[in-house]
Amino acid sequence: MTETIKAYGTKAADADLKQIEIERRDLLKNDVKIDILYCGVCHSDIHAAKNDWGNAKYPLVPGHEIVGKVLEVGDAVKNYKKGDLVGVGCMVDSCKECSACEDDLEQFCEKGMTATYNSKDKHLNTTTFGGYSTSIVVREDFVLKVPENLDTKAVAPLLCAGITTFSPLNHWKIKKGDKVGIIGLGGLGHMGIKIASAMGAETFMITTSEGKASDAKKLGADAVIISKNDDEMNKHAGSFDFLLNTVPVKHDINPYLQLLKRDSTMVMVGAIEPLEPMNGANLIMGRKRVAGSLIGGIKETQEMLDFCGEHNIVSEIEMIDMKDINNAFERVTKNDVKYRFVIDMKSLKEA
Repeated sequence: MTETIKAYGTKAADADLKQIEIERRDLLKNDVKIDILYCGVCHSDIHAAKNDWGNAKYPLVPGHEIVGKVLEVGDAVKNYKKGDLVGVGCMVDSCKECSACEDDLEQFCEKGMTATYNSKDKHLNTTTFGGYSTSIVVREDFVLKVPENLDTKAVAPLLCAGITTFSPLNHWKIKKGDKVGIIGLGGLGHMGIKIASAMGAETFMITTSEGKASDAKKLGADAVIISKNDDEMNKHAGSFDFLLNTVPVKHDINPYLQLLKRDSTMVMVGAIEPLEPMNGANLIMGRKRVAGSLIGGIKETQEMLDFCGEHNIVSEIEMIDMKDINNAFERVTKNDVKYRFVIDMKSLKEA
């Protein structure tokens, strides 16, 4: 059995998003039904809707930064009850049996994680639909507890941008006194600054734009390096313990590699595409590393939310109504947002 609900989605790569109806499954014994209050807008939503990655399944309903209240739980659910404040991120299921899942790394599930949208729904044998909708039904294991002390609407982007930056900083054990560079100030970069700073690192924003320096410092950066300024880059050569590269497009990473200390790492989280050619000498001379990171597992995502609750960290957001989503997509593409749009889903429920 299914329930028909309101959503916003698109039926083609060149079509705007508009109101449609989708089906949600009835509760299974391990399911949690969530009334969606807020949903963040991620650049990935745009890539998926426009079929930039060539794997879009239409109709497509984006949204994987979901915060809401529990409406109902299945008979076997142990950790949630009606009224709880919860979140759902980029995954709603995995095999739970492979080595990655056993290591709490469901994002690397060897049989393929079930993404919150544009993935195969194991239960309905259809496509999963995301958070641009009034409600969602999710397996309990993929539901997260949201700290009550945080600004609820600004929590939503933590479910993607927050964990995408927290996970590598946590995995590479960033600590007080480490010199950390966050490359690129956008939806990911601004969270990287906040989290690295809260971990006690000496945090630098590395950007091509001089105009972002004051914002970076307000967000918690200790200093700013303008990457187009050779003198500034040379001044900091060989001095960084860790670099988090959030730039979302193809670019030249060679100048950044020269900033790393011996045996240090730059982690890529933004550019899911081919990069400019890398000069091997920039790795060999100093035994440096380039690595990648993808969101985080459910256990680590809960750790991130708890960390943000402890340090009062949320995203910088601009609220919109559901009807304004197509304009928001255009503005995200033009980098015209500081730093994340969040949809008030009340506007869809009342439409």
